[in-house]
Amino acid sequence: MSTPIVAIVGRPNVGKSTLFNKLIGERLSIVDDTPGVTRDRIYGECEWNNRKIRVIDTGGIEPYSDDIILKQMRRQAELAIDTADVTILVTSVRDGVVATDEEVAQMLQKSGKPVVLAVNKCDRIGETPAEFYEFYNLGLGEPIQLSSVHGTGTGDLLDAVFEYLPDKNEDEEDDEVISVAVIGKPNVGKSSLINYITGENRCIVSDIAGTTRDSVDTVIENSHGKFNFIDTAGMRRKARVYDQIERYSILRAQMAIDRCDVCVIMIDAEVGYTEQDSKVAGMAVEAGKGCIIAVNKWDAIEKETNTMSNFRKTLDREFAFMSYTPYVFISAKTGQRVEQLFELIKTVSNNNAMRIRTGMLNDLLNLATTRVQPPTDKGRRLKIFYCTQASVKPPTFVFFCNNKELFHFSYQRYLENRIRESFGLEGTPIRIVIRERGEKN
Repeated sequence: MSTPIVAIVGRPNVGKSTLFNKLIGERLSIVDDTPGVTRDRIYGECEWNNRKIRVIDTGGIEPYSDDIILKQMRRQAELAIDTADVTILVTSVRDGVVATDEEVAQMLQKSGKPVVLAVNKCDRIGETPAEFYEFYNLGLGEPIQLSSVHGTGTGDLLDAVFEYLPDKNEDEEDDEVISVAVIGKPNVGKSSLINYITGENRCIVSDIAGTTRDSVDTVIENSHGKFNFIDTAGMRRKARVYDQIERYSILRAQMAIDRCDVCVIMIDAEVGYTEQDSKVAGMAVEAGKGCIIAVNKWDAIEKETNTMSNFRKTLDREFAFMSYTPYVFISAKTGQRVEQLFELIKTVSNNNAMRIRTGMLNDLLNLATTRVQPPTDKGRRLKIFYCTQASVKPPTFVFFCNNKELFHFSYQRYLENRIRESFGLEGTPIRIVIRERGEKN
C-alpha cells in the first residue's frame, strides 16, 4: 500500500472512535457512552505535515469474552493490527492501568509492530495527572498525554506515529475508484457480500439483526477496476427503531448513500419483496445515485421452469418507479454471479456520469416532438425551444419552453424515455428541469 496504515486499538469505551473522528476531521465513526458501539473496522484518511495516512478504528478488545459478537470484534481488531504499519493503543487516565490494558499491550508486543501508547481523557489543562505515570508500566515506551474530545495532544501523537513510518515516496494518484454503497434491510447479506468480494472476514456476519452499525469502507482492486465498497447498517422501518445507536447507524447508511457513486440494493430472495425494500431504494433514487437491485440468497431458492422470470415480473411491478434499474440474482455465500455484479457496477457508474452533447440532444428533441406533438391547452400549444444537459450524477437536462404550465408530466416522461432509448442510461435516474425562455435561475 502506498498510503501508510495506522490502527487504533484498545479496550471498550476509552475513546477510540472519538480520537478517530478527530484525526480524520469528520464524524464517520459512531460515538456513544455504550461499550461495544464500534464493531467492524472503520477506515478514514488523516493528513499531517502534508502527508496522508489511512486510519483504522476498531471495536473494543475483550481478550477472554465468549460472546459471539465480542469474539468477532476481537478478530477484527487483530486483522487491523496485522495490516497496520503502526498501532495506537488508547487507554484512559480516569481508569488507570487495568488488566485488559496489560493483556492488549502484550498482544501488541507479540505482533512485532511499532506501538504508540496514548493516554486519553487528560481533559484538564495544567499539570500532568499523577495517574498518567503508571502507564509507563505497560512497557510500550513514553506515553502521549491526550484529550480526544478537545483535540489536545493529537499533534504529539501524530508526530510519534510518523517517527515509525518510512520516508514519503512519490506515488502516483490512484486511478478513479468507483464508490459502491451496499444497502438494504437487516440480514439480507450485505456484510456477507463484502466478505466474499474481499476474500476475508472484513465485516462481522451474524444472524442477529443490527450487527453492522457503522458504514464500513473496503477498497479492492481486481480485473474489473478499483472499487470502494461501503457496507451499511440494515435500515428498518422508523416505527421499529427504538435504540439511539441504531438511529445513528441508519444516519451513517444515509451518509454512505450520499457519498457513493452506485447503490447496490440487496433483497432477500427467501423473504421476497417487502415495502421496506422500495423505501430503501427510494432513498437512493432521491439522492440521484446509480442503482442495481441484487437479489441475494438465490442459491437457497428451489428452482422451477420460470422461477427467475416470475421473480423479475414481481420486481418490475413493485419497482415500477425505477424501471431503468437492472437486476442481478446472486449468492454472497457461493459467489454466484458476483462477477456479473462488477460489470453492472461499472456500466451504471459510467451512465450516471454520462454527458451528452447539446447538438445530439436537440436532434433527438426535434425527432421526438415531430413523432408526438407537444400538448395544447385552450388553444395554446407548448413550444420547446431547445434542450441542454446541465450536470451529471445524475444526468440533468434543462428544457427551455414558452410556458412551463403546458409542459405536462406525461410529456416529460415521454421525452425521458426517448433519451433513455437513444443513449442507454441503464441504472441511473434522470432529472428534468423546465425553464421558460428568459428565466435566469
